[in-house]
Amino acid sequence: MTINSFDTVLVANRGEIACRVIRTLKAMGIRSVAVYSDADAGARHVREADAAVRIGTAAAADSYLRIDAIIEACLQSGAQAVHPGYGFLAENVEFAKALDAGGIAFIGPGIDAIEIMGDKIRSKNNVMSYGVPCVPGIAEPGLSDEELMDAAPGVGFPLLIKPSAGGGGKGMHTVERLEDMAATLLTARRVAASAFGDDTLFLERLIQTPRHIEVQVLADNHGNVIHLGERECSLQRRHQKVIEEAPSPLLESLANGAEVRARIGEAACQAARSVNYSGAGTVEFLVADEDPEHFFFMEMNTRLQVEHPVTEMVTGVDLVEWQVRVAAGEVLTVAQSDVVLDGHAVEARVYAEVPERGFLPSIGEIVTLRERASNDPHVRVDSAMLPGLTVTGDYDPMLAKVIAWGPDRKAALDTLDHALGDYALLGVHTNVEYLRLLINDDDVRAGRLDTGLIERKLDGLEFRQASDVELIAAALLNRTELLNRTELLGHSEPAPAGTAAPWNTADGWRVGAPAPWKATIGRPDGGLATVGLTVKRQGFTARVDDGVEHSAALRPGSAGHAVLVLDGAEHPFAYGSPSPVAGTRELWLGSDGWSCRLEILDRETRIQRILAAIQREESAADPEVRSPMPGTVVSVSVHDGDQVEAGQVLLSVEAMKMEHQLVASVSGTVHLSSKTGDLVKADQVLATIHVLAEPTSEAASEPAPELTAENQKDEEV
Repeated sequence: MTINSFDTVLVANRGEIACRVIRTLKAMGIRSVAVYSDADAGARHVREADAAVRIGTAAAADSYLRIDAIIEACLQSGAQAVHPGYGFLAENVEFAKALDAGGIAFIGPGIDAIEIMGDKIRSKNNVMSYGVPCVPGIAEPGLSDEELMDAAPGVGFPLLIKPSAGGGGKGMHTVERLEDMAATLLTARRVAASAFGDDTLFLERLIQTPRHIEVQVLADNHGNVIHLGERECSLQRRHQKVIEEAPSPLLESLANGAEVRARIGEAACQAARSVNYSGAGTVEFLVADEDPEHFFFMEMNTRLQVEHPVTEMVTGVDLVEWQVRVAAGEVLTVAQSDVVLDGHAVEARVYAEVPERGFLPSIGEIVTLRERASNDPHVRVDSAMLPGLTVTGDYDPMLAKVIAWGPDRKAALDTLDHALGDYALLGVHTNVEYLRLLINDDDVRAGRLDTGLIERKLDGLEFRQASDVELIAAALLNRTELLNRTELLGHSEPAPAGTAAPWNTADGWRVGAPAPWKATIGRPDGGLATVGLTVKRQGFTARVDDGVEHSAALRPGSAGHAVLVLDGAEHPFAYGSPSPVAGTRELWLGSDGWSCRLEILDRETRIQRILAAIQREESAADPEVRSPMPGTVVSVSVHDGDQVEAGQVLLSVEAMKMEHQLVASVSGTVHLSSKTGDLVKADQVLATIHVLAEPTSEAASEPAPELTAENQKDEEV
């Protein structure tokens, strides 16, 4: 089979990886076919593909995870091959088998490789037979809790209990002592069965202060296997990677780093050879920070990795192109001696989340987007974003990846920092500010990394808050919108006829001194601010909550961008606003990778907010339980009318693969306003707890009155 055998390839994925694969297919002259759910009908990957096929409703289980729908899409479009991207069906052996049965090429490894490497126990035993070092532990199928407890002292504490069918760190549990094993095993089996449909467990010794280093391999169907160097992926949160780079600063710091790189690379190639691997794959290793010359096999990912761009930037190899060529039967023409690591590359994952609120997911409409401020050839953005798209809670929260190259690590980090500062995505909350704080941390800059560093640093990070700059900018933007004076922001549309007369213009004009024009703005923290603007001959004077008076002027910029000149200092920012709702106008502002959501309130809404705040304070014993994020109620642990204790779990909300448990803040009687399966909005009231008034000492000594027909109504109330 030659490359000419593929004239049409279907991409069985969505988001930035689908866009990235389509880009290479176009460069190769191959027709691309996208698949989409109802939620993705207007998505970027659908627009960029040559053809697109609908495969189901929004839920992944009803669309992107439907093997039959993907096969039918191949038949409809005439696709001879499928690229699975990553996630969804990328490592699903049943999917690979179904494609094979249908005579459709799978752009990935063979079925045996997927099957063996998809089982943690089988994969460890398999690679050990090829001389690949593994973490000390016990990995045998079918071990009971008693057998695992008997083996634990031999493994050594602390240790990890891991699900054999797991991935991405889900279901792993740390055990410090034997006394905790029994209870933790029960939890681990329950989680493994629920998440993976398989409760098989195994044990590994916990490597202290570990580094997560992975090696990219590339193999063909003719026995050729090479590696393309390593990637450092130690900056993780909840076992999910956040920042990745190539090469590893740990190996770069070693005097014999080249020799260690050759050994770990050969170990990765041996792991690939053990399953007759073909295509692009990644072998993941743990390396102890205090003993970096020794490494241990963790697992092999039989697919493309999210972080593959950093390898592409330092090697110049297009991994997707080689995936396609290998699947079409071509011989790998890149030899190991051809692989040269040039410079350094770092990748940051942009997520729709709120870092300062425990990384809760965020959804909304993208109202302003600028992902690259310049055509810097050393910056690459892999993205699925477009202005006007709606980010939903149906899928993973990763929106894009920003990748930067430099001749050395410092230059690469500096370039990435600058690129993130230029990044503007408004309409949903993102982690861009957090990424900038992280890559400028002293330990990160020094290359002192381990998989627990992010969790240790999180509490010490200081996130930027909305200041007078943003509040005054919001007031000026809102005033412009109300007056329809679009020329102020550089637009060409004229103001409507008849608005020039002073009595038709709500600008505070009156005989004598001008009256200040006031706006009430809802802050991100839920508080309210009042901004007063007074028209001057040149610009305005502005005051926030009767504070310091500022001189202010707004200067036009490119679409969705402007400059606030405040007391002579320039503050460039991006802005955007979705369609207004009754009583409020939502306004997003952002600069230097930071963004915030403000609300412009009308008089009625302002009064309602003030009264609601007073009522909440007065009725602290009657709190409302609100959803911290938009999502789906996946479980309810209590019944309406139950007596609950403070701290008791009431229900769970899930969005973007994250489940958040809501607990009672006080003891009392719970009244539910939601049920399992409900779609809920952020801050929606899901339950209310009524606290019974404590009886006075006198009342407490008296017997409770008998419940009669006359007092029954009052009792119920």
